[in-house]
Amino acid sequence: MNLPRAGLTPRAKVLLPLFLLVLLGLSYWRLRPTQSSGVVHFTGRTMGTTYQVTLGGEATSLASDELRQALQAELDRVSGLMSTYDENSELSKFNASSSTEPFAVSRDTAQVVAAALEISKQSGGAFDVTVAPLVALWGFGAGAQTQPPTPDQVEGARRKVGYQRLSVSVDPPTLTKSDPDLHCDLSAIAKGYGVDKLADLLEARGAKDYLVEVGGEIRVSGHKAEGRRWRIGIERPDSETRDVKQALEVDATGMATSGDYRNYYEKDGKRVSHTIDARTGYPIDHGLASVSVLHPSCMWADGYATAINVLGPQEGLALAKRLNLAVSLIVRQAGDFKTLSSPVFDNVTASPLEP
Repeated sequence: MNLPRAGLTPRAKVLLPLFLLVLLGLSYWRLRPTQSSGVVHFTGRTMGTTYQVTLGGEATSLASDELRQALQAELDRVSGLMSTYDENSELSKFNASSSTEPFAVSRDTAQVVAAALEISKQSGGAFDVTVAPLVALWGFGAGAQTQPPTPDQVEGARRKVGYQRLSVSVDPPTLTKSDPDLHCDLSAIAKGYGVDKLADLLEARGAKDYLVEVGGEIRVSGHKAEGRRWRIGIERPDSETRDVKQALEVDATGMATSGDYRNYYEKDGKRVSHTIDARTGYPIDHGLASVSVLHPSCMWADGYATAINVLGPQEGLALAKRLNLAVSLIVRQAGDFKTLSSPVFDNVTASPLEP
């Protein structure tokens, strides 16, 4: 049955343009920086998550729509190089290549892969940027399957994994894989790199007081307002809440947190974490709920947080002590949480605040 088509009433014809102007104005207002309590905030989306940039102190004078656009453009550039969801990204093209000859990439991509391979070596393979086939096999990431794999499937995927089969040259910037089927996934370190690049952009413009956050990875410098230090929080690793477990006041540092309390599913009453141990082919299965790492570079903090999360509380804390890393670990214990930390973390945060 065909219904008659209703036209606009005279009143609607008058109000519609006004409504569209209001809607356009609201959209523009949301994209502009907002200011409160002596700071300026920029927010947006990138890498499948959100980001925020907060300017404090004298840096608030730099706030402009042009700066917001430059920040977004820089994040878009990094994502366009390293995304595994964008088939036209630099990394996706490398993954799709079956060549075992050096593959030309940007200096950015080469720099991130070089850091990732260094962390892989330091952690004995707990961190592995070639783990993507196993991640997908267990139901996470791009091309994920919906059922837990069989042991034979795990072994088959493990044969496609191994950071030792990937090499990098920074000058000239190239990636080389010894196995045509090898895939590189920088999702455990690229957000931290994006944070660092925004910090670099701000500092190049003279900003000394800022907080940058991408998907929970953070870097701060200087002060918030009126000489007050930046205050950042370590979240309680509980999927049902957004409570802060520990609050810290810091000067200039990056911080990254890795945990299994947000991205997981349950099978036969057992938690299946999205964090896969490439050394075994199976999801992590220990008491470490989350790990936070403080480091001058958020990229390195991001990679180390993942590596320690895979290693677990004992091995992870041992690695932190060996490398003099500032690390806080939250461990499940008897229905509650216990906090462990490295000596460097205790020195950096000698007076933790109440949440």
